[in-house]
Amino acid sequence: MIPNVCRASVRFMSTRATKSTSSVASYPFSKTALTPTPQTFVDVPPILQKGKGLMDHLRKTLFTPEKYAMMQKLFSRQSPSQLRVGSIVSVISDQAPNIFTGVLIAIRRRGPDSSIRVRNILQRTGTEMLFFANSPSLKEIKVLRPPPKGHMRRAKLYYLRDSPEKMSMLAGGKK
Repeated sequence: MIPNVCRASVRFMSTRATKSTSSVASYPFSKTALTPTPQTFVDVPPILQKGKGLMDHLRKTLFTPEKYAMMQKLFSRQSPSQLRVGSIVSVISDQAPNIFTGVLIAIRRRGPDSSIRVRNILQRTGTEMLFFANSPSLKEIKVLRPPPKGHMRRAKLYYLRDSPEKMSMLAGGKK
């Protein structure tokens, strides 16, 4: 007896809501279902209204041509001059310090969100900086020396945080 009372009250409220709201249209196959009226959006480029060119639009709006060339040169896996973990890099930016030189310990390739992590020891303190490739403050990344033997055995060199002697050997090129 109780479930029938609940169904009746729900049906009563839903049909009452259909009659009182003007911005909500009723579903054509059910008198109790409500669907919101579609809203139109303005200021959409015509090529996006057709449903084509979304990725091209994003690529054009996210990168400047210089950044795009840098991304293709340094972060692409097919590029012969790509960044490799273990190499000594110098990063030039607008923020202080303007030039940061150190060992590249991690690369994160995520399209526009690509980043590198560079570690150096300054005044007996290990210092790491994370640089986003698409950041407007990043000006240039220079590879000063490639990694020893052309590659490292690990993709991330986080173990260098715990052993400064290995870091100094890698920076000195003795490994």
